[in-house]
Amino acid sequence: MTRSNYALGGLAALAVVASMAGGAQAQQKFVTIGTGGVTGVYYAVGGAVCRLLNKERKTHGIRCSVESTGGSGFNVNTIKAGELDFGLAQSDVHYNAAKGLGQFKSAGPYADLRSVYSVHPEPFTVLARKEINASKFEDLKGKRVNIGNPGSGTRASMDELLEALGWKVSDFSLASELKADEHGPALCDNKIDAFYYGVGHPSANIQDPTTSCAAKLVSIGGPAVDKLLTGKPYYAKATIPGGMYANNPQPTETYGVMATMVTSAKVPDDVVYLLVKATFDNFEEFKKLHPAFANLKPEEMVKNGLSAPLHAGAAKYYKEKGWLK
Repeated sequence: MTRSNYALGGLAALAVVASMAGGAQAQQKFVTIGTGGVTGVYYAVGGAVCRLLNKERKTHGIRCSVESTGGSGFNVNTIKAGELDFGLAQSDVHYNAAKGLGQFKSAGPYADLRSVYSVHPEPFTVLARKEINASKFEDLKGKRVNIGNPGSGTRASMDELLEALGWKVSDFSLASELKADEHGPALCDNKIDAFYYGVGHPSANIQDPTTSCAAKLVSIGGPAVDKLLTGKPYYAKATIPGGMYANNPQPTETYGVMATMVTSAKVPDDVVYLLVKATFDNFEEFKKLHPAFANLKPEEMVKNGLSAPLHAGAAKYYKEKGWLK
């Protein structure tokens, strides 16, 4: 793989095969996790996993690093190209990549895509300037809305929502394509009226504009969304609790997906095994690394939102723990 480099000091004879249990080795292996914007929860997931995996680096010889990327679709395509080892992806993007649907229709099913585990729920979140007095998504017609950067899971989901509503991008007076790190400042600077974003909660990306410019959460629902959820198995209704963010005391009804960790069948079994072992052997520590992880349950993470087959290295660990038969 492009990012899996082996530092052997030029002496191939000193190479030691890594054991599944992570025995001491002379081999150094580098793995990279593709995430999303630095203020999103994907970046926090990647950082948490790498932190736990790197704790035992002297034993297993793997050095894990995190890369901020364009998001779900970018991560899947870059794993496919052999330039990332792992990546975070929304469960809808995960599903479409595995089956060759949606934005992956022209490429066809990605046969080597493998699931590792799911992480937190990701409600689709609409945040609007308080001045436009929007209470539901339909109030955004004719407004300046950030629809997500191309290649992101947010953008793919927005496209499906617009189709369900019978809308086109041109129904917005401006459809900007800012990255997740850019849409909050643009909202408070009055460059856009609202943005749509799939993210785990609580998120600094939402907290900052609700605090800085009293931005308001907007609900997403109604018959069109109900029909969308009926036809898409990776979607489910969700609620953003009232009071989680400043100036938003009421709960906000919406829908969402799961965040999932994915990889390629070409990534060695021992590498995937050690990554999941680092996560779940240190699970109480993992849950403390971000508020969005607080209610995670391992037995759900090994099955919920996973459309591609489990990687053999992950399945081995889960069977050892009794989570899979």
